Amino acid sequence: MATTATAGAPRTSRTDRTRPRLLVAGRFAVLLVGAFLALVPFYSMVIGALQEERDTTLLGMLPLPGNLTLENFAGVNDSIDLVQSLLNSLIMTAGVVGCTLVLGLMVGYALSVLSFRGQGLVFALVLLVQAIPFQLLMVPLYVMVVRYFGLADSYLGMILPFAVNSVAVLIFRQYFLQIPRDVFDAARIDGAGELRILVSVAVPLVRPAILTAMLVTFIGPWNEFLWPFLVTKDATMQPLAVSLANFSQANSTFQENPMGAVLAGACVLAVPAVVLFLLFQRHFTSANLGSAVKG
Repeated sequence: MATTATAGAPRTSRTDRTRPRLLVAGRFAVLLVGAFLALVPFYSMVIGALQEERDTTLLGMLPLPGNLTLENFAGVNDSIDLVQSLLNSLIMTAGVVGCTLVLGLMVGYALSVLSFRGQGLVFALVLLVQAIPFQLLMVPLYVMVVRYFGLADSYLGMILPFAVNSVAVLIFRQYFLQIPRDVFDAARIDGAGELRILVSVAVPLVRPAILTAMLVTFIGPWNEFLWPFLVTKDATMQPLAVSLANFSQANSTFQENPMGAVLAGACVLAVPAVVLFLLFQRHFTSANLGSAVKG
């Protein structure tokens, strides 16, 4: 005998069951539109770099097989030393990222774990640096780096102004604050010094922060144009962004389709940042910071 529903029990109507599905579908549609709009400029850059004849109409967004070519990339390589420019960008970016990680980890650890006089003032200065645009500091930095230190046309001159990243310091500080203090106290009881604690205990627990800081820091110097343009006048020392701005107009490919050549160079500049993000995106999850402490 079939059981009957309890009298007075609430019944779920078809409308109530459909409403959550419509809400999920609406959110998915909004996110899909946002992702499409975000990818349109990148798609347009790639298509423009592959076009033999530049088509600025709406139909030009479609990849027509007869109008696709790799000559724009070959033209960029003929006009500038692409390998040397990429190497210069890589050296500058690696130097900035390395300095940012080492100095950022040490400063973030000191501001979150250690106790010393003037700690609050140092943290306030870190916040103040974020409020000052780099363009306001460019002239005094140029005078110091080029005239006082004589670091023009050198990798150190390009790296030095970006060696300390206040954003990375704040990222590391916030992650270190989430680590239970018992972890550091236990290491001190075992006789470990602060540097040993930082390297062996703290750093493994904040790997998501390190990967995030690497990606955030990488994008800046890799695409930096203005500061290397001011510091380097030697073409063999210029990173790719500066070399692309100074490319020669003598090549026939550039004369026929100059915008395609520029977009080809932009693709070369953008690919490493995209690849790095795709490799690291699955690691941008918070680690179980409390797992190092026995419950």
